[in-house]
Amino acid sequence: MIIATQAYQITWEKLPDDYILPNDPVDNIYQPAQAAALTESLQLAGKLPVNCLTPTNYGICATVNGKIVVKAPDWAYIPEIRATKKEVFRSYTPQLQGDIPVIVMEFISDTDGTEYSIKPTYPPGKWFFYEKILKVPNYAIFEPDSGSLEFYQLNSNTGLYTLQNPHENQRYWIEEMNLYLGVWEGTRENLTSKWLRWWDEQGNLLLWSSELVEQKQQEIEQEKQRTERLAAQLKSLGIEPEN
Repeated sequence: MIIATQAYQITWEKLPDDYILPNDPVDNIYQPAQAAALTESLQLAGKLPVNCLTPTNYGICATVNGKIVVKAPDWAYIPEIRATKKEVFRSYTPQLQGDIPVIVMEFISDTDGTEYSIKPTYPPGKWFFYEKILKVPNYAIFEPDSGSLEFYQLNSNTGLYTLQNPHENQRYWIEEMNLYLGVWEGTRENLTSKWLRWWDEQGNLLLWSSELVEQKQQEIEQEKQRTERLAAQLKSLGIEPEN
């Protein structure tokens, strides 16, 4: 499939099997934990369709003017892939193998500014690739130390990313996912930090597995206390409660 846009010819081709992908290590322990947390809460809430893809540090490809471009966002949400998981084991080519990502995220851990690069010449910068080539509708740049979240949406008239203001709840609405994205502070896996998290349309936080376990334990304890209070009331009336 070939799409011409401005001075760029975009071809959606499968990455050659012998193409050497970059093997850069993640910058810190936080990045994989944040990516896993985003995916886990979606899965537990039943909001991950069977054929969706939520890659982290995984190559998303396009061929621009005959040259392969591969960028690996820290996290992305792709609603549907139309290829087997084996076919997209190493990389993913939108249009050819499935949908354009609904959102890409970058977690800032250094100061080189690659998340903001609009460099149009080969190899293009990340911002340019997401905005002009993939045309991803939502782009989030998150700095976990400060909790700063910049949320951009692609303007359909200009074709440019526009910085969004949060809603009154200080979260950002992602229409394609029917969810809010926002910042939450707390602890996961013994790592106390600021985290990106999901809320549904009613404002309910999508929970992690550890939180669901804790919630269940609290419900059991509350039921135990209720039973004990009832037993005490019956005894005060001279009624011996049945075991």
